[in-house]
Amino acid sequence: MEIAYIFILLGAGVVAGFGAGLLGIGGGFLITPVQYAVYTSMGLNTDLAIKLAFGTTLLVILPTAISGAWSHSRKGAVWWRAAIVMGCCSLVGSFIGAGLAVHIPGSVLKIAFGVLQLGASVRMFTGALPAADETPRSNLWLWVACAFPIGIITGILGIGGGVIVVPVLVMALRFNMHAAVATSLGMMILTSIGGGIGYIIYGLGVSGLPAWSVGYISLPAWGLLTVSSIFMVRVGAIVAHKMKANILKYIFAALLLYMGLRMVGLFEWLGWPI
Repeated sequence: MEIAYIFILLGAGVVAGFGAGLLGIGGGFLITPVQYAVYTSMGLNTDLAIKLAFGTTLLVILPTAISGAWSHSRKGAVWWRAAIVMGCCSLVGSFIGAGLAVHIPGSVLKIAFGVLQLGASVRMFTGALPAADETPRSNLWLWVACAFPIGIITGILGIGGGVIVVPVLVMALRFNMHAAVATSLGMMILTSIGGGIGYIIYGLGVSGLPAWSVGYISLPAWGLLTVSSIFMVRVGAIVAHKMKANILKYIFAALLLYMGLRMVGLFEWLGWPI
């Protein structure tokens, strides 16, 4: 791997780690497009590049989510009962989703990833936050009904699920923003396990993958992204508890909007180098 790619991945890990702790997302919104750009620059075709990016991202999210959830838990922000129940459901769903993803063309997955981000962005921009003292919905079957399809989507699109989980927790289950950010990270610990295992198993024996790949997991990229993100997630968690919920909401939505437009190819079509 060229030195330029190493620095790009390290930088992406730093930003993604901070964003994970701040916004309760696994960082897939950033490190998936960055990895895709790196892998295509290395000569991989779209199909292999996007699936390798998805699989590696899910495995990066595991230690990042553990670190972030631990930091938020120290402040009592993680609702562990919801995180565990929903995480177990999404674990099963993400494993199934990873199996489905290997049969879908990479170009379709790339656009679907961008559309998902745009939809989540619009929902976060337009939806009203629940009141700070509002009681979250604690219906077990409602949790299951939300978490299983989220798991399938995250497995297909190679994300930890925070871009979907946080809006669902806030808008549908009435979590306050800080609790949603924290609980999302706890849930992603389990989600990333299911999806990561799926991308390893379904990628075994696939030809054309770069050296040091295990299934659809690039071990060099995983190491670089993990090392640089695992500590920054704690910094993001500290900052999150010092910010107002509305500010968190709009930062989250703006990042989703940018990366969604980038993944669907709008900036490339316009010839904008951003």
